[in-house]
Amino acid sequence: MRKGLERGLILVMAAALAVLGYVGVRLYQDLVLRAEQSQVPIGGPFTLIDQAGATRTEKDLLGQPAVVYFGYTYCPDVCPTELINIVGALDLLGPKAKQVRAVFITIDPERDTQKVMADFVSNLGGGIIGLTGTPEQVAAAARAYRVYYQKGKPKPDGAYTVDHSGFVYILDRQGRYAAHLGPNAAPEKIADKLRALL
Repeated sequence: MRKGLERGLILVMAAALAVLGYVGVRLYQDLVLRAEQSQVPIGGPFTLIDQAGATRTEKDLLGQPAVVYFGYTYCPDVCPTELINIVGALDLLGPKAKQVRAVFITIDPERDTQKVMADFVSNLGGGIIGLTGTPEQVAAAARAYRVYYQKGKPKPDGAYTVDHSGFVYILDRQGRYAAHLGPNAAPEKIADKLRALL
């Protein structure tokens, strides 16, 4: 009698554990699904002008992998370093670099006019496209890429810096976010991310 009772309890406990395990797995899957669905997309619509004065939109990034960086031409250190690293990555790709679009979007449109952008990107080399626009257009592009930027307090001579996030964004051929790299990403790492999409 006692053995039968013990066996019954074991079966009930096993069944309860199986049910709890099933419920636990379902809850976990539901949490993962919700987390994936709540991910904020990076990238999206924008309308800006390039260094030649041509209107550019997110559709210009379709058909080829792209590397995108937000910064400004008056940046004293970080932006030039990041852009030089991007040019270095394109150099590492050799002839395949022609299959990649490299884009530099200003977050300081007040100073980074079309002419300023043209002079700046021509000195960089690497075929980088420089984009600027109205403050509203630039703000919309920055929002699409979840870029933070904040103009600093001007000095007595009017000079100022702009605090901003410094990620290098990698997009696939469909213009979708593929990866990002943190500040001071080595050319080799950028090249590896792009090479995987070619």
